[in-house]
Amino acid sequence: MVKLASAREIRMYGPRLNRNRFEYINAGVYMFAAILLVGGFAAQFSKEQLSGLVLLFIGLAVIMVVNVHDLLAHLAGIDYRFLLLGFDPQLALVEFAVPVVHSLGTLLYFLGILFLFTEAEKGHDNFKVEKQAVNLLIAGPALWLIGSIHNSCQIYERADGHVQILQQSVNIPFLFGSLLFLVGAILNWQKQSGYVHHGLKLLSDDWKWFGVFGSLLLLIGGLMNVVKVFKIQQMSGLRLEKLRGGAQDRLMQEREGQMPLIREEQRRRRKSPEEGTTSTTVAPTPYKDVLVGQA
Repeated sequence: MVKLASAREIRMYGPRLNRNRFEYINAGVYMFAAILLVGGFAAQFSKEQLSGLVLLFIGLAVIMVVNVHDLLAHLAGIDYRFLLLGFDPQLALVEFAVPVVHSLGTLLYFLGILFLFTEAEKGHDNFKVEKQAVNLLIAGPALWLIGSIHNSCQIYERADGHVQILQQSVNIPFLFGSLLFLVGAILNWQKQSGYVHHGLKLLSDDWKWFGVFGSLLLLIGGLMNVVKVFKIQQMSGLRLEKLRGGAQDRLMQEREGQMPLIREEQRRRRKSPEEGTTSTTVAPTPYKDVLVGQA
């Protein structure tokens, strides 16, 4: 999940009131998804493992919606003009790439759990499907980790220390949470490689414990994101200088550059009839008449 420190007004929801409302909804929904993940992983230690997987399905689906929402909010700042991404490295590598990478990682993790769920529900022992499911459980957190690292690579021209602390309080839990998910999936893959298991037995205790702690870190990051959104919206004065020369600045210059051209054309049209009237009233003396007068 990408959460910027609003280095530029990139989230264009409309009026400021709507933008603040959507920011709160976005942060609250992510916290709800993190709570579902914690409950889903905790349920793996009980007899209701399938119910726990259903909670994981819902939580991952909600996280995917949040990431797609973040992506659309970032692209709305440039009117969805993808060509402008080439003029702004941070917009391309962070604000566009991070939601895409996180969404793909969430989708892969969702599919991995779904394959295991269907195999356990139907009682099938398809070795190829189960092998791919275990691999997907590794690929998803790997993309989360890459996206979290990218999310930390944000550039500011000038930022207040308080804003940077709030931003890092969100980035660090997400980063370590993604790392725990990846470590748990790798340990699960190593344990399953030496044995022949099927269904829910493919999920080892290491995967469950690392999933619980990783989900708790995501919950902490989501809680800090709510605090960050509230604090930044309550701040007065310049705490974070907007980035200059990026895609959004080019778009604004393009919009503002159209108005002077129109005004210049209107001014030229007004001058042309005035020049015509002055030329008829005051006619210049021909050069031949001047010579005749002197003679």
